[in-house]
Amino acid sequence: MIQYSSFRVEDLGEAADSIPAKDPELKVAVSRLPVVQGGDAIIPVCEPDLSGNEERYVLECVRTNWISSAGAFITRFEKRFAEFCGTKHAVACTSGTAALQLAFYTLGIGPGDEVVMPTFTMVATPNTARHCGATPVFVDSEPHTWNMDVTKLAAAITPRTKAIVPVHTYGHPVDMDPLLELARSRGILVVEDAAEAHGATYKGRTIGGLGDAACFSFYANKIITTGEGGMITTDDDDLATKARNIRDHAFSKERHFWHRAVGHNFRMTNLQAAVGVAQMERVDSLVQRRIDNAKRYNGHLKDVRGITLPPADANVRNVYWMYSILVGDEFGASRDELRRHLAENAIETRTFFIPMHLQPIYYRPEYRGAFPVAEMLCRRGFYLPSAPTLTADQIDFICDKIREAAA
Repeated sequence: MIQYSSFRVEDLGEAADSIPAKDPELKVAVSRLPVVQGGDAIIPVCEPDLSGNEERYVLECVRTNWISSAGAFITRFEKRFAEFCGTKHAVACTSGTAALQLAFYTLGIGPGDEVVMPTFTMVATPNTARHCGATPVFVDSEPHTWNMDVTKLAAAITPRTKAIVPVHTYGHPVDMDPLLELARSRGILVVEDAAEAHGATYKGRTIGGLGDAACFSFYANKIITTGEGGMITTDDDDLATKARNIRDHAFSKERHFWHRAVGHNFRMTNLQAAVGVAQMERVDSLVQRRIDNAKRYNGHLKDVRGITLPPADANVRNVYWMYSILVGDEFGASRDELRRHLAENAIETRTFFIPMHLQPIYYRPEYRGAFPVAEMLCRRGFYLPSAPTLTADQIDFICDKIREAAA
């Protein structure tokens, strides 16, 4: 039975100040607003670019009746994505959340196990551990990259730790070498949550092939989209074989309707994969558009007092899934005040994730004061429109409105 928590924001005490205000109402009657793709009256925080062969391939599925979880586009999509990540295998499934759960389940993560992850992440990361019966263990962020603080990992590990989940936050890779060294020395699995990091690299290595497995999301706002959908990438033959079986009810090859394991229905449809194949044909340009947008934003905002730009370590390629900033006291307006000003000019934004240790379903009294960096990020951070369809004029307009709010 599903039980909803009665926990209130006020129950957080001083940490309640970290919880974002309600999203501001967007005003659309702005005569100077540059028109966006499709003639919308707002600049959305994100939208997909489906200007390639997406329609053509979907119609091919419909006209040939291959619309379900069998069809050529699924294997084509998996093959192309594995090549893109530099891995032997890619296993498509219904969502990034399903990819994580399928990876955990296939790797044998279950009741009694602990899974170490950042508290600053989306709720899918701990939820998938819980769905497998495991316990999520949270680690604070480090202030420079906003990723999980790898120096605090060892203190979070116990004899029950089965896996570490580095989350490549907003497209910036985690410092993986020390994380992998620690995990290997303790016999701990590493599952990358790469939902936001398509095409990112760490020391020249593509994200998705650094751990035992990696999980990607293809939700509509991701760099590569299939509407909904996900992918597991891995070099482990056994993991890939089991994942393909478990995603399909664990049907047996020896006879149909014969099941030797408890499976799931995590199958991606051929329709979704058709969109994915079309997206992969333009993957380099879709990634580059995010990077180019960030460069233009950086050029405008680098000298604005009180604005912290998104991180970009020298040894990584940040793909800027969302162009994210922090608003400090020197700016002259709070984060929420700036968001309201942008909304009044038809510019949509989103706040950063609310850390998991502040969530009603995960909060415990001992978490008070334990994750200060994550709470700071939640209190000060938000992201600006980040779609690959953004124009230079739109970015200029957004940055003008940010400067206007600081005046």
